[in-house]
Amino acid sequence: MARLDGKVVLTPYVLPGEVVRAEVERVKRDLFRGRPIEVISPSVARVSPPCPFFLHCGGCHYQHTESSFQVEQKRLILQEALRRVGKIEFTGEIQTVAGEPWGYRNRAQLHIENGSIGYFEHGSHSLCPIDYCAITSPALNDAIAKLNGHVLPRVTTTVELFTNETETQFHVWDRLPAVGYRLFESLGTNGPIDYDGFRVSPNSFFQVNRFLIDALVQCAIGDRGGNLAVDLYAGVGLFSARLAARFQTVTAVESSRPAFQDLQFNIDRRALPVIAENKPAEEYVAGLDRTPELILADPPRTGLGKDVVRELVRIRAPHLTIVSCDPATLARDLQGLLAGGYRIDQLTMVDLFPQTFHLETVVQLVLGS
Repeated sequence: MARLDGKVVLTPYVLPGEVVRAEVERVKRDLFRGRPIEVISPSVARVSPPCPFFLHCGGCHYQHTESSFQVEQKRLILQEALRRVGKIEFTGEIQTVAGEPWGYRNRAQLHIENGSIGYFEHGSHSLCPIDYCAITSPALNDAIAKLNGHVLPRVTTTVELFTNETETQFHVWDRLPAVGYRLFESLGTNGPIDYDGFRVSPNSFFQVNRFLIDALVQCAIGDRGGNLAVDLYAGVGLFSARLAARFQTVTAVESSRPAFQDLQFNIDRRALPVIAENKPAEEYVAGLDRTPELILADPPRTGLGKDVVRELVRIRAPHLTIVSCDPATLARDLQGLLAGGYRIDQLTMVDLFPQTFHLETVVQLVLGS
């Protein structure tokens, strides 16, 4: 962010303190966007991006700076979002967890247009063709190479790929001619695959960083234990399985039917002391008349929302953990929870998405001053 004649100019691919030459266009009355043309005075944290598609492909945003600098900037971004959106002045330490910054993604969403495979360019629906992706796993790059080796003329579609590095799962968004579908079948399966003991179907959510899954779960649960825990937005049961080893009973709540079916399968296969509920989190917490020792919530990017926040304040579980992928909605939700009697006990920024501006936050809340 820079200022020009008192107006805010947002310019991507520029680091704090740098002097650049940029083209500027007006977006709104008091907001301008810049396109960098030349870096006149580079930051000491600037590095040469290793990926030839960077600046064209919209998948990455931070390849022009070293990984440790990315982590520190994300910590500051989280702190600023809490202050700006939630009016939360957190004075404690924001811990950070980071892992391997390359080849970490186990899931990719690729676009195919007339024989070209790639990602959309930043802020557009124009395709940036690629022949590999520096942040995806080896198995996914093998799939990208195979798709590039078979031209699919007159085919426009999106395919989601997910892998455990042994099997690759594909989910095609559109109907395809038989020859196109056979190509995707050669990549793997359009059915469930096993990921570290969890069955995951094409429409089920699972964490995308293959190196930090265990660290994220440990950060969220820690050494908590007791009689009853509730896992909201449970997905296929990633957190529920660990909770079941520490609590006598766990209730896992998931609204998506495909994910719920995987959740129930994973509970039964492992013989876990988990009760699965196929309903929205809002509906479940509105009817909850017990007080669990721990409620863990891993909501989508839209966050908990005011209805869930209101019910959590009513339930008053002594320990509440939120796993969030959006700092702004997290700040909004925390504002309501803090006003309702909770305080932040521990705050951790987990760098699940290196080379991008996305970040994960784990917040452990407790009741009382």
